Amino acid sequence: MQDVYPSRHADVAEFLPRLDPVVHSQWRDDAPVSRAQADQFDRDGFLVLEDIFSDAEVAFLQREAGKLLADPQALEDETVITEPGGKEVRSIFKIHAQSDVIGRLAADSRLAGVAQFLLGDRVYIHQSRLNYKPGFTGKEFFWHSDFETWHVEDGMPRMRALSMSVLLADNTPNNGPLMLIPGSHKAFLTCIGETPDDHYRQSLKKQEYGVPDEDSLAELAHKHGIVAPTGKPGSVVIFDCNTMHGSNGNITPFPRANAFMVYNAVSNRLTAPFGVDKPRPEFIAARGEPEAITPVKGLLMEEALA
Repeated sequence: MQDVYPSRHADVAEFLPRLDPVVHSQWRDDAPVSRAQADQFDRDGFLVLEDIFSDAEVAFLQREAGKLLADPQALEDETVITEPGGKEVRSIFKIHAQSDVIGRLAADSRLAGVAQFLLGDRVYIHQSRLNYKPGFTGKEFFWHSDFETWHVEDGMPRMRALSMSVLLADNTPNNGPLMLIPGSHKAFLTCIGETPDDHYRQSLKKQEYGVPDEDSLAELAHKHGIVAPTGKPGSVVIFDCNTMHGSNGNITPFPRANAFMVYNAVSNRLTAPFGVDKPRPEFIAARGEPEAITPVKGLLMEEALA
């Protein structure tokens, strides 16, 4: 397969044209987002949906997240990632397959239905995780485009994937919220540096390859600006796979947490990686025949209470 987004091959970074749509469906009256929301996602590369889940559903998710954080030994060992230099849990991967509650969340029509519309296809979970940023010690996530890594290290062919972050705690301007560069998704920024073997073992704690150079980042930030969406628990931040994003460390006493799902179009299933010999493990990037999601309607806890 031709590599239309080559990266980590040259000594100098460059901006390549985006060859894929952002919104893959034509808007219609029964679309799960408004025309204005679809236009914003196309223009800015992200969208914030508020009051998607009820207070009871949010509390249900928070209890589940607390249980998972309290007993990481009950989970698959390799899926639990700790903070660099510490023992605090940073992320738990493949969480939709390890928690029935998060699995139900991933299939919820309020998320999966929106993903199907924006990607114009049936979708499956490419990656899922619970992200924790504890008070005082939560470390930063440096700027990056997810697609660059998914393309180079996982073999995702085209830009037909998106991420959804379901906030499980207040995201304030002070506790290390997600930061995005609106409009940065319109071009593909290549990265420099040859990828080490088993790079994922280090990158999940602190990414040093597949990160953009400072000059290009400065150019993007000066051109487009930087935004940091905030919101209460239950809000959902959606962003395109190629939107440049990152977050600061959390030196406040207020922890931040979110349930994070990556939806990929079934037609965009993974091939061989475009920049490394060995793909990353399955718990980071779902391979093989995709299991398409059938969106589920109703309250998240209906099955649990039945």
